[in-house]
Amino acid sequence: MEIYSKGDEESSRNRPIISGEQLDIEAYASLYQGRTKIARLMFIAEHCCDNASMQLEALRMAYDEITKGEDTQLFREVLQKIDGRLGPNYTMDVAWCDSVDRRAEQRKKKLETELNAYKTNLIKESIRMGYNDFGDFYYSHGALGDAFKSYVSKAEQKPEALEPVTVAKLRCAAGLAHLEAKKYDLAARKFLEVGPDLGSSYNEVIASQDVATYGGLCALASFDRAELKACSKVIDNVSFQNFLELVPEVRELINDFYSCHYGSCLDYLGNLKANLLLDIHLHDHVETLYDQIRNKALIQYTHPFVSVDLQMMANVFKTSVAGLEKELETLITDNQIQARIDSHNKILYARHPDQKNATFQRVLQTGNEFDQDVRAMLLRANLLRAEGNR
Repeated sequence: MEIYSKGDEESSRNRPIISGEQLDIEAYASLYQGRTKIARLMFIAEHCCDNASMQLEALRMAYDEITKGEDTQLFREVLQKIDGRLGPNYTMDVAWCDSVDRRAEQRKKKLETELNAYKTNLIKESIRMGYNDFGDFYYSHGALGDAFKSYVSKAEQKPEALEPVTVAKLRCAAGLAHLEAKKYDLAARKFLEVGPDLGSSYNEVIASQDVATYGGLCALASFDRAELKACSKVIDNVSFQNFLELVPEVRELINDFYSCHYGSCLDYLGNLKANLLLDIHLHDHVETLYDQIRNKALIQYTHPFVSVDLQMMANVFKTSVAGLEKELETLITDNQIQARIDSHNKILYARHPDQKNATFQRVLQTGNEFDQDVRAMLLRANLLRAEGNR
């Protein structure tokens, strides 16, 4: 077949598409606890300035969560953002701040006294736990740098055997670090390695739903089709499928991408985008990930065929022929698609390499490798025989 179209196939698919409804902040926030819950709520408030009701709801929930803890600096920050817009119940509570700061000072002195006593008596386990208590103290009060130093000091006292849930947490942390560094391939691999032991044990940092979303999008942006299917990667990864069940939209768009149902895949991505832009970790990466996923879809669509009708392809990818031509030109220039565009007839023609020559080169390479292996085996046999004659 010379001209290929998936337009009819795509239009016949009636799978449900997730709605583009406003993010349910209460349901979203319920997935988290502690500092990350507050940070995510404040992030949403900062990035939905055009939706006052949504912004105020996020700030109200952040205020309520902060007053359960001991971080008075964060309390002052959220109050500044509220700016009196939530009424008299959400204003500065000087008595609460003074009480929390006073208790914090007393607690710090007690921890210092206890840790010094442990060091004097050289009680290693107590020293380790003392550093841990200091880390928890600093973390609860927003002194994250000091908390990190205390936790590192604890770890240096005595290495611990890692339990499965700890391994899962470390893989999540590594995935987030790679995501922040825009190393999407490495991020995907770490999220895909997270085991079912994670559960809700790490929701002060990340929820199981995030593992599915972050891992799924990074995998689509960086893996080829074969890797998506591999049992240790995405679709046939039994462990990761448990996470994907929590976010059906991501599961479906991955399956659609693998099955070449690009129209449906792009619909899912489009409907997810608004809420993903409110995610504290994904916000800066959404556009890049989406561009990479779309480019992979374009490449995968054109790969098996000698020629493709650009009008039909534009319908599938929900764009104009002119827009599609520009996208394909970029991919051809970057050598990601081996093809040329007939702008007059609106057809993309593939430039397949010389298959006969490629096959000959592979056979020649295999022959050379076989020759080297035989020579190495003969040399080894002669050495062994010489050794035996001594």
